[in-house]
Amino acid sequence: MSEPQPDPPAVEPTAPEEQLALDVADFPGGIHGALEAVLMVVDEPVTTPALASALEQPVADVEVALAELEAGYEEQRRGFTLRQVGGGWRMYSRHEYAPVVERFVLDGQQARLTQASLETLAVIAYRQPVSRSRVAAVRGVNVDGVIRTLLTRGLIEELGQDEESTATLYGTTSYFLERLGLQSIDELPALAPYLPEVDVLDEIAEGGRG
Repeated sequence: MSEPQPDPPAVEPTAPEEQLALDVADFPGGIHGALEAVLMVVDEPVTTPALASALEQPVADVEVALAELEAGYEEQRRGFTLRQVGGGWRMYSRHEYAPVVERFVLDGQQARLTQASLETLAVIAYRQPVSRSRVAAVRGVNVDGVIRTLLTRGLIEELGQDEESTATLYGTTSYFLERLGLQSIDELPALAPYLPEVDVLDEIAEGGRG
C-alpha cells in the first residue's frame, strides 16, 4: 500500500498589477498642459472633481490651475477661452470671433453638398415651383433623401400643393439667393435651356407614375 502524498504547498493569490501613478509633473506643460489636453477632447462641460480624478491631483490644485488658464487666455486674447458653465469647464470660441466661425460653418455646409444635392437643387431652382416626382423624373433617381437634406439646410422650402395632383411643390429660399449673392431667381445664370421643357417634363413624370 502506497504512502499518502503530502498536500501541495498553498499558492498565494497573485495580486492584480497596480496601476502606475500618474505624475503630471512629467508632462512638458505640467498640470496646465494636462488640463488643456483633456478639455480639448470633451464635448460637454467637465466638473472640477472629474478633472482632478483624471489627473490624480487635489481638487484645490486643479481649481487654481483652471483659474490661471482662464486668466491667461483672457490676457493673451486667444481665439478661444475657458469658461465654467453648468457646474463644469469647457473650451469655447471667443464671442468676438463669432462672425468668422459662422462663415466657416456655413461655407463648410455648402461645400459638403453632394453632386446629387447640387443637381437636385439646380432642377428646383430653374423649374420652381416643382413637385418631387418631377424632380425625380428629370434626374432619373429617387430624390426623397436629397429633398430632406436641402430642406434641412434651408436651401428649399414647400410652396403649397399642386391643384390637380395635390403633390407638394418646392422652391428655393431667400437663404439660397443669399448664398449665391442674388436678389431674385431672375438673376440665375441662363441654364434653363439645358433642362427639359415643361411639356417634356410632364410626359416623363406621367410615365414614371404609370
